[in-house]
Amino acid sequence: MKVYPFKIPKTENDSLIYQEDRVITFYDKLHQHEEIQISLVEKGEGTLIVGDTINYFSAGDILVIGSNIPHVYRNDALDDSPAFMISLFFTRISFGSSFFDLPEFNDVQKFFMASESGFKALSDKEHLRTLFLQLQNQNKLERFIGFVQILKILAGVEKKVLSSFINKKRYTDNEGKRMRDVFEYAINNFDQNISLEKIADIANMSKNAFCRYFKQRTNKTFFQFLIEIRIENACKFLLKNHELSIGEISTKCGFQNISNFNRKFKEIKGVTPSQYRRSRLVSEF
Repeated sequence: MKVYPFKIPKTENDSLIYQEDRVITFYDKLHQHEEIQISLVEKGEGTLIVGDTINYFSAGDILVIGSNIPHVYRNDALDDSPAFMISLFFTRISFGSSFFDLPEFNDVQKFFMASESGFKALSDKEHLRTLFLQLQNQNKLERFIGFVQILKILAGVEKKVLSSFINKKRYTDNEGKRMRDVFEYAINNFDQNISLEKIADIANMSKNAFCRYFKQRTNKTFFQFLIEIRIENACKFLLKNHELSIGEISTKCGFQNISNFNRKFKEIKGVTPSQYRRSRLVSEF
């Protein structure tokens, strides 16, 4: 099986694909697939990259990834127990080319529009979680009915957009491997000093060619992307490692000095690291 583009395993008779992932780590390679993906993260947490944007996911999240959006789930292996995710995969024409054009699905068009950038459901999460868990013991017809119910709810929920820029181009295998290698290196080495020479070498390109290539496909520079990875990891340290000082977290996330860390954190999150930690601690009580 080629890693990228990724083919969703299915039989000829499956229009709606149901999948359970009980694994230590989710499929953590950058990939894209034709199918729209709707997932419940029942157990696990980590980093989700969608298009050009770094996100954080945790248990209870309902996530929608649109057709052919490059993405990667990178869950934190917190212990030896498996993470658990339930997913539904389908295309707009899975049930016939005109199925979703029926007037009965007028309200669902909002779902398809929102799916193009990917989104996280912010409301009705418990209702959606219940419907997802019921899928485990249902037959195909019951699952289809549950799927339609899930679609209807997702069309109307409050949403958080997962990506600000989506390149709709389908990558060739070589392009996909190049972007995957760059993303993986950044995710695995965000705490290190990554030079332009090094990342261009990972991509097997000259420095100038790599800068143009990455900007065209993500609408941002590689170093903007790297800073966002560092800030998302800093958020996790701030929330889960209360014994670490802001300066220690800055160093652990690859920043050369704390003033630059504070400035970049506020640019991206709208608050300082101290304010972020304090606000989250207050919300827990």
